[in-house]
Amino acid sequence: MKTLLLLTTLAALAVAALCYESHESMESYEINPFLNRRNAHAFISPQQRWRAKAQERVRERTKPVYEINREACDDYKLCERYAMVYGYNAAYNRYFRKRRGAE
Repeated sequence: MKTLLLLTTLAALAVAALCYESHESMESYEINPFLNRRNAHAFISPQQRWRAKAQERVRERTKPVYEINREACDDYKLCERYAMVYGYNAAYNRYFRKRRGAE
């Protein structure tokens, strides 16, 4: 009888410890977890926004050659299909490299 009482107490403590809900698990039950449209832009200050736009312009101007080739290949459906089998470098060489050499 004493052993049964001890096992029941241990089982009750184990259940209480395993079923405890922390504060983090309650975050999904918040009434409105998303920001509204008016406050969505508040994460980035205007100065950070300007800096991000400037960096994007620099990245667009200084793209690596392989990225420019890949974008050219993505715009042409036959090249894109060929790239799925043989890779973008081979596809670009097949469809665009010959044209540049001919001109």
